[in-house]
Amino acid sequence: AFGRRSRGGSSATRRCGPMAEARTLVAGSAEGPALVLDEPLSLWGGLDPQTGRIIDVRHPQRGTNVAGRILVMPSGRGSSSSSSVLTEAIRVGTAPAAMVLGEADPILALGAIVARELYGKVTPVVVATDPSLRTGKVTKVSASRETARIES
Repeated sequence: AFGRRSRGGSSATRRCGPMAEARTLVAGSAEGPALVLDEPLSLWGGLDPQTGRIIDVRHPQRGTNVAGRILVMPSGRGSSSSSSVLTEAIRVGTAPAAMVLGEADPILALGAIVARELYGKVTPVVVATDPSLRTGKVTKVSASRETARIES
């Protein structure tokens, strides 16, 4: 479980399935195996957008590929340039299918929004304060302006 709750925003919140609470940052639907990260990840210097691999030498899941996965992490970390890395990964098809964050990250949401607007490719981003997802378990994220549903 993520220990902190996100604050603010006007996004939709709803109790659903294995999640105590979910809130939409970027709407869309995706399905894939979950990848639950042990620590936050900065995409700038932490993710290779050409391959989708975690390259941060200090990250416990270094070498793991995020492409097509439901990426679950406590939060983003660091640089505002993470939005450009996410946008590029979405463009080339190496991005996560969706992102489930423990706290809202406007930088990551911005990257998903820019990719949607520029390339027409949607990567949903939701905030869930108590995810009970396991790595490898097929997970579906359905997020609209009104509701966010995470099923595994």
